[in-house]
Amino acid sequence: MNYTEKTLEAVRAKYSYQPEFLQAVSEVFESLEKVIEKNEKLYESEAILERIVEPDRQIIFRVPWVDDSGKIRVNTGYRVQFNNSIGPYKGGLRLHPSVNLSVIKFLGFEQVFKNSLTGLPIGGGKGGSDFDPKGKSDREVMAFCQSFMTELCKYIGADTDVPAGDIGTGAREIGYMFGQYKRIRGLYEGVLTGKGLSYGGSLVRTEATGYGLLYLVRELLKCNGSSIEGKTVVISGAGNVAIYAAEKATQLGGKVVTMSDSTGWIYDKDGVDLAAVKEIKEKNRARLTEYKKYRPESEYHEGRGVWSVKCDIALPCATQNELLLDDAKALVANGVEAVCEGANMPSTIEATKYLQENGVLFVPGKASNAGGVATSALEMSQNSERLSWTFEEVNQKLNGIMVGIYHNIANAAEEYGMKGNFVAGANIAGFQKVVNAMLAHGAC
Repeated sequence: MNYTEKTLEAVRAKYSYQPEFLQAVSEVFESLEKVIEKNEKLYESEAILERIVEPDRQIIFRVPWVDDSGKIRVNTGYRVQFNNSIGPYKGGLRLHPSVNLSVIKFLGFEQVFKNSLTGLPIGGGKGGSDFDPKGKSDREVMAFCQSFMTELCKYIGADTDVPAGDIGTGAREIGYMFGQYKRIRGLYEGVLTGKGLSYGGSLVRTEATGYGLLYLVRELLKCNGSSIEGKTVVISGAGNVAIYAAEKATQLGGKVVTMSDSTGWIYDKDGVDLAAVKEIKEKNRARLTEYKKYRPESEYHEGRGVWSVKCDIALPCATQNELLLDDAKALVANGVEAVCEGANMPSTIEATKYLQENGVLFVPGKASNAGGVATSALEMSQNSERLSWTFEEVNQKLNGIMVGIYHNIANAAEEYGMKGNFVAGANIAGFQKVVNAMLAHGAC
C-alpha cells in the first residue's frame, strides 16, 4: 500500500460519518497519485497528505436569534479554516438547512485548491449555518446575521480570514454581517467580500462566478476547435451563479433553454427570458413556477430533469451531487460536447468518470467556478488600496484569470501523461502550489 492509499484509508476510517468530505478527498487523492509517487519519500516524511486533509481549525458555535413572534430560535454556525499556506483563509458562508460539518469541510478542502488555481495569494476556508433565509422576513434575517457575526467576528479579519457569500448569503446578508462586524470590532476593513458598492464592494462581483465559468468554457472550446456561438446550453439552478452564467452564455451567442430551483425546472425552447428569471428570483424571491406567467409557451416540470434535455453544453450551477450517473448517460446519449461545473462538486464521481470516458470535455468546479473567489480577492485588493476599479478593469482581470486557469490545468494534466483530464489537471496544479508553500513553512 503506497502513501496515498494509506492516508486515504486512515481518513476514511476517521471520518466515516462525513460522506461529502470523504468524496472530495477521494477525488483529489485519486488524481494526485502520480504526483505523490514522484515525491513520495519527501511528502511522507513531511506528512504532507495528513496535514492537507486536516483543517487548521474548526469553529462550531451556537447562533440564537429572535423571530418575529418573539420566540428564540437556535441554529449552528460553522467556520472551517482549512489551509493558509498561500494567504489568508478565503471562502464563502453558506446558509442552508443541509449545512453540517461534513459539507463545510468538503467545501473548505475544495476551496484550498480552487484558490490556489487563481494564482492569487488566498488560502482556503468555508463556513455557514443550517439557518434557512427562505421565508424569513428581513428583520429575522438581520437578527440571525447579527447573532452569527457576534461570534464569528472573533476569528476573522482582513489579513486573517475573509468570508464571502455563498448559497443563501447574498448582498442583504453580507450587509447585515458587515454592519455587525464594524459595530463590534470598531474596524472598517475588507473583512467580507461581496459587499455593496456603496461600502467597499467590487464591480463584477455579483456576476463573477457565472461570467468566469463562461470565460473558461469559451477558452476550453476554442482550444478544442469549437465555440459557444450557436450552441444549446442547459443550466441547473436559478441563483446568482446560474443567472449570470446564463447571461454571459447568451451574450457569447449560446441559447440557454433550462434553469431550475429546488422544486422544479423550466424549459424554454426559444431561450430563457433572463429578465423574467431575475424578477422572479432576485426581486420577488419566488419559485420558478411563476415563469409561465411571463412565457406561457414555456414548460415547467416538477422535480429533477434538466439533464434529459438535448444540448451541446451543460452547466450544473445548483448544488453538490446534483448530476448523477444516469444524468451523465442521458447527456452523452444526447451528444453533449462539454460539461463544466458552476457549483461546487455538483457531479458525482461516477458521473464524472462516465463523462470523461465518453470523450466529453469535463472541467471540475474548483477550476471552472473559481471566478467568484478570484473577484473576491480582487475586491480585497481594492479595499487594501482604498481604490475602486471600473467594471471593465475587473472584468478584464477576471477573464485573464479564467483563461490562465484553463491553460494551467491543461498543462498540468499533459505533464503527467493525462492530456484532457482536467479533473486531474486542476487537482495537480492546485496541489503543487500549496505544497511548495507548506514545505517552505516547515512543520506548521
